[in-house]
Amino acid sequence: MTSRVDKEDGVTDGGPGTSTHVDESTWQGRALVPALVYIGLLIAMISSLGAPLVPTIAGDYGVSLGTAQWTLTVALLVGAVSVPMVGRLADGPRRLHILVAVLAAMTVGSMLAGLPTDVFALLLLGRALQGVGLSLLPLVMGIARDHLSPARARSTMATLSVTTVVGVGLGYPITGAIADNVSYRYAFWFAAVLGLVAIALALLVVPTSQHHPSERFDLVGSVLLAVGLGAMLLAISMGEEWGWGSGRILGMAAAAIAALALWTWHQLRATAPLVDLRLMRDATVTTSNLAGLFAGVGMYMLMSMVIRFVQTPTSTGYGLGESVLVGSLVLIPLSAMSYFSSRLSAALGRRMGPAYILCLGMLAFTAALLFFITERGHLWQILVVMGLGGLGVGCSFAVMPRMIVGAVPASQTSSALAMNQVLRQIGYSVGSALSATVLTAHTTGASPFPTDRGFTVGAWVAVGLCVLTAAVVVGVQLVERSTTPEVDQLLIEENADAAIAGVVGFEPAEVPAAPRRAGADR
Repeated sequence: MTSRVDKEDGVTDGGPGTSTHVDESTWQGRALVPALVYIGLLIAMISSLGAPLVPTIAGDYGVSLGTAQWTLTVALLVGAVSVPMVGRLADGPRRLHILVAVLAAMTVGSMLAGLPTDVFALLLLGRALQGVGLSLLPLVMGIARDHLSPARARSTMATLSVTTVVGVGLGYPITGAIADNVSYRYAFWFAAVLGLVAIALALLVVPTSQHHPSERFDLVGSVLLAVGLGAMLLAISMGEEWGWGSGRILGMAAAAIAALALWTWHQLRATAPLVDLRLMRDATVTTSNLAGLFAGVGMYMLMSMVIRFVQTPTSTGYGLGESVLVGSLVLIPLSAMSYFSSRLSAALGRRMGPAYILCLGMLAFTAALLFFITERGHLWQILVVMGLGGLGVGCSFAVMPRMIVGAVPASQTSSALAMNQVLRQIGYSVGSALSATVLTAHTTGASPFPTDRGFTVGAWVAVGLCVLTAAVVVGVQLVERSTTPEVDQLLIEENADAAIAGVVGFEPAEVPAAPRRAGADR
């Protein structure tokens, strides 16, 4: 079909079933990339709002630190569940509608979280609605892929992937500065204003996706995933308070196991599953996904513990007694080094296999945890910990997409990368809940603060996860070596650069179909 250019909306329409490219001679076409980058930065900033505010929220609402941690955990949980749901809904002709609806939910959530009330449940509801916005990065990458030329789409997707680091780096100090000078509630209202701007930009410049056919939505899978993850995190978070052997905890654990087992069974048989679990049959894909899950747990355990440690009063005998602003600033080395090491991993990929780079990343993160265990009495030591942690996280997360791209057929790349992102998000929420559980278990007496040993125990748990991840990667590498030719591997590295964040939709023709290993389809 001959394409046409609609000068009113600046979109080249190729008809149903084909991609449409914006006309860059129009202002809408020129504004599309800045609008997508703005939305990407907003998503990252929203994700960072809860982390530095946990101690302040605990004092303001009169709840325990473990309970206040749910303001972070609930956003991550909703993000983990909504990533496949929003991705599936946005695959069809209503992508612009889904984008605006999610931005609206995120904006309303910001307003609810910023209300001057002492109702903690309302704050949790607001944070949950904000968490829906964490699912938008794959969607905006899909918009770039569909409506930009191939060369510009690749560069834009790479830029969008970097926003996950840059946006968090901006969000931490902005949140801290607002909380220190006025009230932390204004940080949520600031996010609401930014959300309204994002909605306006989306309506003005983002094209429709009516060229995409309608996709079936797996409602049953969505409900089972939400119930399973919610019950699991609630059991982990409340185990210490309710008692690990109590009927409520055992019931939650049983419900989580049953729901996730049913979800797995359903996904393997669904014609349009939320997450294509059949891809887990490949050993490299399974290894990458387990690494994403465990690394996500370790990253948020470290981040949550460091924030609480830095803001713990010196009267406890171990805390640094710093402000929310300083607690936010100590996370910047994590963001900065994550970006630097993601670039470094691309260079290392030309000298060694991706599995070995992943192991190096896990070892660097282990070094950060060990340093935190032994040396955390001064602020500069905390900055070193976060820098080492960022080095490990950046290398690990950057190389996972490359491992997956080299292991699956080109037509399954999007599904495989989406699954890795879902498991990574689950790891974030589990890490947030697990850190709260460990620290709550070491909170004794009338003091609301855990003992110093609680931070040590939590760090050792994260060390165990990192070591386990590295051992699994090495074991799989020894059992099953990649046979991908070097020339194809370099092409894979180049195409996967846009997937640093772990979420990207490749056009099938853009990614070389790497030769399969023997037995990979079994």
